[in-house]
Amino acid sequence: MLESLRRWAEDELRSTNSQIEVLLLKALKEAGRQPKRKDESESK
Repeated sequence: MLESLRRWAEDELRSTNSQIEVLLLKALKEAGRQPKRKDESESK
């Protein structure tokens, strides 16, 4: 799995860590659990 992820990241000109972050953020968004933006959390 890690090798596939590395190749995918390379195809999109990202580091493996950046690719993992992109995938995690997408999954969080799809689940309705994306992190609040910094400016949103500061105003409350």
